[in-house]
Amino acid sequence: MASTFSKDEVSDLATTTPKPILAVENQGIEAIKDITFGSIAGMIGKVIEYPFDTIKVRLQSQPHPPIYSGPLDCFRQSLLSPDGGLRSLYRGISAPLFGAAIETSSLFFSYRIAQSLLQTLNPTLPQGKGARLPLDALAACGAVSGAMTSLLLTPIELVKCKMQYSVSPSSTSTLTRSPITVIASVFRQHGILGFWRGQLGTLIRETGGSAAWFGCYEGVSVGLRRYRDASTTRRLNGRSPSSPIHHQLLAGASAGVAYNFVFFPADTIKSRMQTEELPSSTSSGAVIKRQTFWKSGKELWQQQGLRGLYRGCGITVARSAPSSAVIFTIYEGLREWVG
Repeated sequence: MASTFSKDEVSDLATTTPKPILAVENQGIEAIKDITFGSIAGMIGKVIEYPFDTIKVRLQSQPHPPIYSGPLDCFRQSLLSPDGGLRSLYRGISAPLFGAAIETSSLFFSYRIAQSLLQTLNPTLPQGKGARLPLDALAACGAVSGAMTSLLLTPIELVKCKMQYSVSPSSTSTLTRSPITVIASVFRQHGILGFWRGQLGTLIRETGGSAAWFGCYEGVSVGLRRYRDASTTRRLNGRSPSSPIHHQLLAGASAGVAYNFVFFPADTIKSRMQTEELPSSTSSGAVIKRQTFWKSGKELWQQQGLRGLYRGCGITVARSAPSSAVIFTIYEGLREWVG
């Protein structure tokens, strides 16, 4: 029986890959890029910010009355500490390095997935790869990204906080503990769910903070791009050239400040909950009920007021600006370099 297809049609059928398969392959490649580039950027950013993060956790978690008068005093006492000086500021960095890789790759990956899902659900939005969504839609995608990432981040931050603030109740000296020791202690006392203590605080911080992080970065980038395009006639293939590095750094730094400042009280309450050292039961066998997120926040408000909720915010914002600038610049640079 003779074929009903011409030679050209047969050739097209043999060489054309079905679109659904191409779409799946492209999604897989994009996912690998998000995970790889996000992990690299996140770990480099964490090395930059970690000493400042240690000071922040110690300020947030100190008892009442406070041990430290402020960030500089905390830094001075840490350097003069017999437990390692500058080394003590990097105590417990192994878990956060791993966490930074997971957090940043998860944020970028889920941010892109949220955009694709939103475009599918709302056909009126700009479609296709590289389509620029409205700023409010991007902020919403950032919130979804943060909510998803919080589930992965809470156990890692719990271990990190306990290692950064290993202070005995009777003295101000630090107690050196390894990540394995902390993990074993948490599991022994509170079981598997104990690793998600402070999840509500992480969820609030990551959901709102990531909306501010991505929203601010995209907003500042658009503003800088418009300013540049208005002051130059340069074009590449009819489009504006890619953003210069100093614009990416500025947008990233602004995003870091926005992320940390807006929902900082939730992070303070979370840190206090995660560094709280309570046994699971009394000597008589009675179960000790641990404070909830809202009760812990209320107690902190009554003791120290608004200042207590924002204790350590200054140093956090100061370290987040360069860290976030580096993260976005490295991620965007790798994306542009690899394609």
